[in-house]
Order: sequence, then C-alpha cells, then structure tokens
Amino acid sequence: MAAGWEWDETLFEGAATYYARGRLPYAPGLAAALAATLELDGSGRLIDVGCGPGTLALTLAPLFHEVVGVDPDAGMITEAERDAAGRGVAGRTRWVRARAEDLPADLGTFTVAAFGQSFHWMDQERVAATARSMLRPGGALVHVSDLKTETETAETEAADTETTDSGRTDAPAPPRTAIDDLIRTYLGPVRRAGRGVLPQGTPGGEREVLARAGYAGPQRLVVQGGQTLERSIDDVVAGVFSMSSSAPHLFGNRRDRFESDLRTLLRKASASALFSERAPSTEVFIWRNDACGRAAVPAR
Repeated sequence: MAAGWEWDETLFEGAATYYARGRLPYAPGLAAALAATLELDGSGRLIDVGCGPGTLALTLAPLFHEVVGVDPDAGMITEAERDAAGRGVAGRTRWVRARAEDLPADLGTFTVAAFGQSFHWMDQERVAATARSMLRPGGALVHVSDLKTETETAETEAADTETTDSGRTDAPAPPRTAIDDLIRTYLGPVRRAGRGVLPQGTPGGEREVLARAGYAGPQRLVVQGGQTLERSIDDVVAGVFSMSSSAPHLFGNRRDRFESDLRTLLRKASASALFSERAPSTEVFIWRNDACGRAAVPAR
C-alpha cells in the first residue's frame, strides 16, 4: 500500500451500485485470450481477489468449474451475488467478504488467481506470497488492467468525434478535466481514498513484487478495445461515483449539491446529453506458479 496511507472499510463505500453502469468494460476478447493462453477448458477454479461487483470474475466464469470472488466491501459482494444470479451462474460462484490480507481463509487451491485493477490497494508483498500458496503447481496469477497508454489527453477530449456502427456521431467525450476540477472544488486538491488521502497516488511496482514472491514471468497480453461507446449523463455520473477518489460518502451532506453541479456541467458540455468514449484495450500480465523453476517468459 502507499506509504503513509492505511486501508479502511470506507474506501468504496456507496460506490457498488454505480460500478457496473459507470465503469468502462474490459475488452470483449479478454476471456477468449486467457482461455487460449492458459488452456482453460471449463474445469479448474478461479479466485478473483478484490472482485468488486464481480466484473472480471463473471466475465471469466464460463472458463471454470467454480469461481470465488473476494472483496472487503459489503455492497460489492451484494452486487456480485445479484449479477451472478441474473446470469444464471449463482450455483457455481461464491462471494466472500474479506480483505486479501485475510486469505487463504480456507478457500482451497486454485488454477488461476485474478487481480482486476485491485492489487494496488493491498499489502502487495503479503498478498503475492499468499496467492502463490493458494495456486496449484503450474497455476497462474493474472493481473488485469486497462491499457494506461491509451488514456485520452485534454486535447483529444476537446475535439473528439467518433464513428459508431450506426454512422457518425457528434457526441463529445466527457469533459474529464472539468469534472476533476469540480471534484477538487468539493473534496480538496489531494486525492481522497477512504478516510485518508493519496498525494502520490496508488503504488506501482507489481512486477518487482511478484518476481520477489517467486513467480515465473511475466507473459504480457494486450486485448484490443477501441469500440465506441455511447454514454448518457447518468452513465458519466455513475462513473464518477464508482471511483474511490469520488465515492458518494466523501461528499457528506453536500452529495446532492455536487451531483446537481455535475449534471449541470455535463448538460452544458453536450447539447444532446450524450457522450462518446472509446473503450480501452485491456493489458494482462500472466505470472506462473512454476515450482520447477522454468525460465521467465519476458513481457512483450
């Protein structure tokens, strides 16, 4: 975890109900790419650590006999259970409210341990070692995130016009710089996270942590995104409230006022009340639990 910051249970308080609507999806070919690379055939077990509302776990569920999602936020677990039932996979999914630091929690052995944009919130050294102890020999730790090098700049926001399957659209990209400025007006200039702040942002260095923990790798996959998504004002508002840095509870009794100001900003930014965003590509690093000491596969 970041120096000087301690996790607390309010990190994503109130954000779970906004998550599925507000977050941009992983690239649609993610499950197929992992199935081919890891030779997944519907057997085996997956544990998704820091599963949130089950976004990654349920995307990968068809590749496994059993899926276990672990998250410390009660709201996230509730949403995951609801979505699993809606997809008809409740019988082979299990949702456990716990911190990653509480593992192994008698959950057994897994074929794959997945971390979908969650590892930076954890005691990385401890969790990396524990996750390896929970993987079967030859199993894999899979670190999944948006491809950060595709992040749009302020200049592309201002001029963005995208092509959709139905033709040309004049919908602009959401005004991210203005949204961030509004958040800072309410919450201050330093990034909030639970009851604390993250002046330097969340930590990186996953590669070094996982190498020290004894994993072999990594093998890097990039699954192409790029499809254009039409987003309503409600979608963009949900995206804001899905973030730890602007979770609903952080605004206290000014939450409704903030949302009103945010919606006013968005209406002014788009005459149609619609926005256009390009879905990011998905970057995957695969680390093997290779007890035989096979040489690392370099990232490419």
